[in-house]
Amino acid sequence: MTTNAQLHERYQAVLPSFVKPLYAEPVSIDHGEGGYVWDVEGNRYLDFFGGVLTTMIGHSNPDVVAAVQAQAAKVMHTSTLYLCEPMIELAEEIAAVSGIPDARVFFTTSGSEANDTAILLATSYRKSNQVLAMRNSYHGRSFTAQAITSHSSWSSTSLSGLSVNFVQGAYRLRSPFRNMDDDEFTEACVDDLQQVIDMMTAGDVACLIAEPIQGVGGFATPPDGFFGSLHKVLANHGILFVTDEVQTGWGRTGEHFWGYQAHDIVPDMLTFAKGVGNGITLAGIVARAEIMDTITALSFSTFGGNPLSASAGLATLRYVVGNDLQANASHMGKRLTDALGPVADRTPWIAELRGKGLMQAIETVQPGTIEPDAGRASAILEGCRERGLLVGKGGLYGNAIRITPMLDVSEDEIDEGVAAIIATIEAID
Repeated sequence: MTTNAQLHERYQAVLPSFVKPLYAEPVSIDHGEGGYVWDVEGNRYLDFFGGVLTTMIGHSNPDVVAAVQAQAAKVMHTSTLYLCEPMIELAEEIAAVSGIPDARVFFTTSGSEANDTAILLATSYRKSNQVLAMRNSYHGRSFTAQAITSHSSWSSTSLSGLSVNFVQGAYRLRSPFRNMDDDEFTEACVDDLQQVIDMMTAGDVACLIAEPIQGVGGFATPPDGFFGSLHKVLANHGILFVTDEVQTGWGRTGEHFWGYQAHDIVPDMLTFAKGVGNGITLAGIVARAEIMDTITALSFSTFGGNPLSASAGLATLRYVVGNDLQANASHMGKRLTDALGPVADRTPWIAELRGKGLMQAIETVQPGTIEPDAGRASAILEGCRERGLLVGKGGLYGNAIRITPMLDVSEDEIDEGVAAIIATIEAID
């Protein structure tokens, strides 16, 4: 029988050093069913991370499996050079739920590529290489996406043809404005945005790109209406707003289908990825036709929206909508936070439990301070694994635990996961 240790040895021998497994003793994923996965040694885990929010409606979901099998038996690849009914149908359904008027949809293979395309469109439409992004942001690993990422541990280069400036954003805990209430914090960030535009740009900025809740940044969550207030400044300058919904999309926040909808705005562009294929490679961008059509050069995508991915996307989207998983995310998110909130409040080395719906994070600090404590975050990660629960880790200092159950998670699964988290925290104490 192959073991986890043997796979780790082979992993290290053939993959680059910058690709690292999550745990001190890495875990393999051999197969999964619903909210659970099993490794090659037969150990079962409740999955509260979903391969970084990507398996969204359960492993081996019967609807998705059936759709993929049926399409695979017909044709698996055509490219955008041919008419592909699953791709067209999925584009129609995504355009309809996007909230963007006169929407056009372009499919890519990853969130990085989707964000790269958004910047290409914005800079072409506005005829400017100036871009605004948020501090503590992460938008992907491509060359362009790295330029708009403000997260030192995930930034591999500072080289770029873009002129990028970063404005104060959602991560209030470590901002100069951390002691302000919601309205004061928002107003201070609006002032910062205006000053950045006035002092650091030539005025004709192409766009601001932002995650409604910062994913890799440890689920930093701004007050509702925050981006609506920033948008008023953007609109005065004709600056486009791009919402990066790679992690916040498809109802995960519970309150809304998209993260941007908490802010009383309609974006000019929306990027998506992660859960929409429930594990199949699928991503893309939605934009108003006048922005999307600014590209006049010949272009196509070899793998974006291929029949296999589009079929998985259709099955996933219809399952989410048909089973009202947004409502389940809201209900189960409340069950999760109601149970974890008191523990976070009484634990001196937990600074915050934050997020929305089924997108929650615990940030660990030195007791009585906001000094990051990555060691305790790692202890939670490892302790949960020992108790049969998989969670994620993120944050600027590696001190935020990310908790993202499946959108169709049950009450029993929430209770099981909570029990493992609480037991781990108490054991660390």
